[in-house]
Amino acid sequence: MNLASVLRQELAERAVKYAQSEALRHALSYGETPAVCFVPDDGSRHGNFIPGSYKAIMSNPAWRRRLTKVHTQARRSLPPAAKGRWMELDSCNSSDALLMNVFCHPGVLRSGRAQSMLGLDANVEPCFGYKARVPLVGGRVDRTEIDMLLGNLLVEAKLTESNFQKAEKRVLAAYRDFHHVFDEEQLPQTEGNYHSYQLLRNVVAAYALHCSFCVLLDARRPDLTEAWYAVMKCVKPVALRTALRVVTWQELARVLPSRLQAFLEVKYGIYLP
Repeated sequence: MNLASVLRQELAERAVKYAQSEALRHALSYGETPAVCFVPDDGSRHGNFIPGSYKAIMSNPAWRRRLTKVHTQARRSLPPAAKGRWMELDSCNSSDALLMNVFCHPGVLRSGRAQSMLGLDANVEPCFGYKARVPLVGGRVDRTEIDMLLGNLLVEAKLTESNFQKAEKRVLAAYRDFHHVFDEEQLPQTEGNYHSYQLLRNVVAAYALHCSFCVLLDARRPDLTEAWYAVMKCVKPVALRTALRVVTWQELARVLPSRLQAFLEVKYGIYLP
């Protein structure tokens, strides 16, 4: 069973029902498993976001810029936008949109319960699309983009993505700390490639930046959970290994405001465990 496809189908069905019930402008992408993209309403409303989060996003210039990520497959898979261009965070499948729905919502990061679950200090503000400067061999750096920096916590968010990607071994070997951080022989790999490239890169970033690292994913994606555990067990420094964690959206939902919980249940099928 392709768990990513099953979840994409569920999210599309939920998004259509949600758009119809709330009279939200939207469009369906082409293909076997269509996605729903929502049309922003002149900066005051966006069907892919709960109103409280969207208002906070629009009032924060750094957060608002995140909405301008162009949907790279729009020309091939979507009808022409009513005006402007389709953006990545317009899609019901966007893990970045889900991340911002949660962490831009007023009150979430003022909650002691959310801080405790994620191991956060008080009064932290999320930075989305954080450009980490990860050291490479020879003194250069890689400005790796990480989904979110929250205090000293790096976060990778996943929803319907098929996997964590793979990369040639020489690409990972170029990171200064790669050989120190991982037991390379035990890492998931095929000839010439390491699997779960995004995770390997972000763990090395966490080591270099003295940060913790959390993967946020859906409980309906045990395949992604297994891939993350396969990487974690190969981390050699004990202090780093204990600073790695996985949290499901469903677990996180338990400590969120009730209105946000209801939104996540209806639109994403994220029920409290």
